[in-house]
Amino acid sequence: MTPVSLASMLSATVTVFMCLLFARAAWHKLSEFTEFTGFVADYQLFPSALVVPASMAVVGAEILVVLLQLVPGFQAWGLVLAITMLCLYAAGMAINIMRGRTSIECGCGGAVQPLSWSLVGRNGVLVAMAAAAVAAGSYSLDAASAVAALACGFTLWTGFVLAEQILANASIARLTR
Repeated sequence: MTPVSLASMLSATVTVFMCLLFARAAWHKLSEFTEFTGFVADYQLFPSALVVPASMAVVGAEILVVLLQLVPGFQAWGLVLAITMLCLYAAGMAINIMRGRTSIECGCGGAVQPLSWSLVGRNGVLVAMAAAAVAAGSYSLDAASAVAALACGFTLWTGFVLAEQILANASIARLTR
């Protein structure tokens, strides 16, 4: 493979991964919207009157991340929006950790996890991945490479979900000691 095709594979793999990540997060938030608004309220970053509109905006932005990555030529915009969202999530978590409010649920979608610096770090890694894909530029793949990128993105996402569950289990184990 040439460096250009490696860059294309990187960009396509991360695009698939981010699409799955944000689709899962949006689905979780939409399917349990009342619960999600409770998580947003727990962060105490918005006045009570703005919790529901802010929650709706978060879900809308996550859906937009997915949609932009599905439209040819707009993947970079979707990744930039993903970076923005991940940074905002990390900032909200960091503010509450510094306030000493670590017992609240992150509301990320997926395994239940109280706020921790490891979640902030995880978002930093996700931001770096998305930034690398943006830097790699748009991609052009043949059918076999596209299938490989889909498989790699799905495998990466599956590993992420497993790691997320391991972190959640470790948090629960610490609480039950």
